[in-house]
Amino acid sequence: MSSQPKNPNASLPRHSPGDAASPILDLAGALPPDSGSPAGLRPEEAGSDTVAWHYGGPLEEQMCLSRGGATVTDRSHLSVVEISGADALDLCNRLFSQKLDGAPDGYAAGMLNLNAQGHVLHSARIALAGTTLTMITTADQAESLVAYIESMRFWSQVTVTPTTHAVLTVMGSGHRLPQTLDGEIARIPIDWLGPQRTDVIVRRESLAAAFTTLSGGGFTPAGLMAFTAERVKALDAYPPLDLTPASIPHEVWHWIGTADHPGFVHLDKGCYRGQETVSRVHNLGRSPKVLALVHLDGSAPDLPAPGESIVAGRRSVGRLGTVVHDCDLGPIGLAVIKRSALSSGGLHADGQPITVDTDSVPGDDAPRPGRVAIAKLKGTDAT
Repeated sequence: MSSQPKNPNASLPRHSPGDAASPILDLAGALPPDSGSPAGLRPEEAGSDTVAWHYGGPLEEQMCLSRGGATVTDRSHLSVVEISGADALDLCNRLFSQKLDGAPDGYAAGMLNLNAQGHVLHSARIALAGTTLTMITTADQAESLVAYIESMRFWSQVTVTPTTHAVLTVMGSGHRLPQTLDGEIARIPIDWLGPQRTDVIVRRESLAAAFTTLSGGGFTPAGLMAFTAERVKALDAYPPLDLTPASIPHEVWHWIGTADHPGFVHLDKGCYRGQETVSRVHNLGRSPKVLALVHLDGSAPDLPAPGESIVAGRRSVGRLGTVVHDCDLGPIGLAVIKRSALSSGGLHADGQPITVDTDSVPGDDAPRPGRVAIAKLKGTDAT
């Protein structure tokens, strides 16, 4: 598994809260992305050079989940923002894509911030405790997200607090979390397409103690490489890398909420910026592009770098995002691809063959709700 990405994406800032290396890197076996290990691919997430990429056995760390075990991953390079106050839920409900008015205590979901054209600007995981909404987002999204909320709160009773809290991600059903952890702030059960997962927020000064408690209690330490492999297979998009500036929510099909799955976009709520695009696509059409899992050839010394164009012949049909080695599937990645090219053969990125996993994109041929309603009024067939 010697293939390495050609270049890191130089446009992505690399920093984490405090710009400090995680104390978990001091543990035996912890290796950062720049350790030179031939088994790893350098990650592209902002700040990911401050956490462990693996602990000496990256494929074994991934296999733990398939064998029924559980893992703990240090993701302290992420940013945690708290939004509190009497008007916090009302403000966020008006600004973002998730429905928060009337949300019960302990509610957890995803949310998006869109521009007026419906393009994705920010994404975050959120959890509600009382009148405080906690957001987990990436370091390169946090500053502008906080600035936007501050600019829109006006006279609302809202306090926006960027914190130094850290995130530990536990995955798998092999073990149960302790009732409490040192310095624990919150637990966010994650609704996604991957293995059972909980993001635990702890005070940064308690990060090492909490990690040690988990790793000593049956959770196998797994580096960011193992988590990234699961993230890719679960189509869990990291917008600065996996999407384009023109991406709309429907490109990531599971972001659209349903009765049993809150997703990142609620389809039954009041107006928010970009809602017109969401409504129009959902009711009348579908996104021209979609996020898909792709398989890379892997026989060349270097893998295509994130950001490379995906071509069919001389025609560009998509863009490659995250790239990682999976213990079972080999080199895989995420890509935004034109729907018309999903079943096309002969796709390449940087001259290397790429195959779309068509099972990662559900069929979307059902009549659109808006067209059905129009047809009903006209007495015609919507199909």
